[in-house]
Amino acid sequence: MLRFKNLGSGSAGNATLIEATCGLQVSRLLVDCGLSVRELSRRLSVADLSVEDIDAVFITHEHADHIGHAKSLALRTGKPIWMSRGTALASQLMDWGLSQAQCQMASDGQVFEVGSLQITPFTVPHDAREPLQLRCTDGSHHLGILTDLGHGSAHVVQALQHCHALLLECNHDRELLAHSAYPPFLKKRIAGPQGHLSNEESAALAKALVHPQLNLIVAAHLSERNNRPELAQDLLAQATGCSANDIPVADPVNGTPWHVVH
Repeated sequence: MLRFKNLGSGSAGNATLIEATCGLQVSRLLVDCGLSVRELSRRLSVADLSVEDIDAVFITHEHADHIGHAKSLALRTGKPIWMSRGTALASQLMDWGLSQAQCQMASDGQVFEVGSLQITPFTVPHDAREPLQLRCTDGSHHLGILTDLGHGSAHVVQALQHCHALLLECNHDRELLAHSAYPPFLKKRIAGPQGHLSNEESAALAKALVHPQLNLIVAAHLSERNNRPELAQDLLAQATGCSANDIPVADPVNGTPWHVVH
């Protein structure tokens, strides 16, 4: 069985737990660690888990809301931490004081395993050194994680073909961003091809990934100032032919409940 639980999604900190169960073996991968170890522990406790139950950590890129507390978690638990070489250089990973075995390098298209989980990272267009998002499978079902990218490139679409579930960035509504109090340079960065997906762009990407076995799309990384959940839900529903009520939204504080990937 493959399932996932977002623990928080937004500029205040991001983390998603992915779990595969195969017989008696349970494997857990934490994607990003933008939450303090104390806060992460609190949110895991809701699921009757602790940080010690995490088998490995995958960091998508070096922005603080994704990597901010990864060093503390890695030092506390001793678990391996995966990231691209670009992210490792940008975050000065080699100066963290970790063991050599903990520092694991990921790259585009190179599959690695965490217990019964198979993970395939892929590059995305974002204003970071070497950002990676990922596709996870337990061998039967496939989950795509896609946050923090400026546009849905052909490579991204190819990497996420035939997924059964997606955690998909819906960062901003174009009109709300355009009329926000953000300075012009920040608006340009967010809306640019290396920034973040608008609701419209997310919907277009979802439409490109629709197939009969795609059963779940969770909207994630919504801007608290420049988006509203119902705007993202409506556009994703229109693009995929479902009801807006069928589109869960990852909350910045509460994340999501467990979602089983069917």
